[in-house]
Amino acid sequence: CDGGEYNTPECGYDGSDCLVFNEKYPDCKISKPMLLGNGECDGGEYNTPECGYDGSDCLVFNEKYPDCKISKPMLLGNGECDGGEYN
Repeated sequence: CDGGEYNTPECGYDGSDCLVFNEKYPDCKISKPMLLGNGECDGGEYNTPECGYDGSDCLVFNEKYPDCKISKPMLLGNGECDGGEYN
C-alpha cells in the first residue's frame, strides 16, 4: 500500500493494495503505510494507537521506554551517541 494519492477511491485504493491496511487501521493517516509492521519502530505518527503502534513494531520500545517520545526510536542503542533528544 503506497498511501497518499494512491489510497483513494478513484485509484481503487492503490489497485486494492490498501484494502487490508484501510480495514485494519481506518484512522491511521500516514504517508507511507508500507512502513507499518516492517520490523522497525518508526515512531512519530506511526507509533500511535490508530496505527497499531507501527503495526506492533513499537510495542517493545514503548514497554521499555514508556516516557521516551522521540521521532526515530531505531536510533536508540545503535552504537552511536545521537545527542539532542536521544541523549
